[in-house]
Amino acid sequence: MKDSKALLLEYLASIRDPERAASLFAADGVFELPFLRSLGVEPRHTGRREITALLHRLLELYPNFAFAPADIHILIETPEKTFAEYVAHARAAATGRTLHQLFTGYLVAKAGEIKLLRETFNPLAMAQAQLPNGVADIAPPGDEVHSF
Repeated sequence: MKDSKALLLEYLASIRDPERAASLFAADGVFELPFLRSLGVEPRHTGRREITALLHRLLELYPNFAFAPADIHILIETPEKTFAEYVAHARAAATGRTLHQLFTGYLVAKAGEIKLLRETFNPLAMAQAQLPNGVADIAPPGDEVHSF
């Protein structure tokens, strides 16, 4: 049975194959990207079908998205939980800009599957890469601003 570190490393290695990556999650597994909300995107994806769709969308936005083993740093690990930092260097399809994005990931494993993967990243950097005029293309904020 795979432990949390092995699951995270296998997930990162298979990111370009959404079906394979999503198969590592439990049937009711959850993939959370809390800061997506600041870009107007739903942050919680439950089940393999939703996770597969999310990863396909990621590859549409960044066709060469991948994680190199040298850019993965495990910071905390137990059999059930792993916390790591990892970097992707990917070109945005919309603008051709290369994004160098640092992620942090907290993975919870249960019975050899991913029960929860919570990733954080810098949404400002993503907007700078994706939008023609960077963050200048984002409307001014209202009275409340949410990062979660």
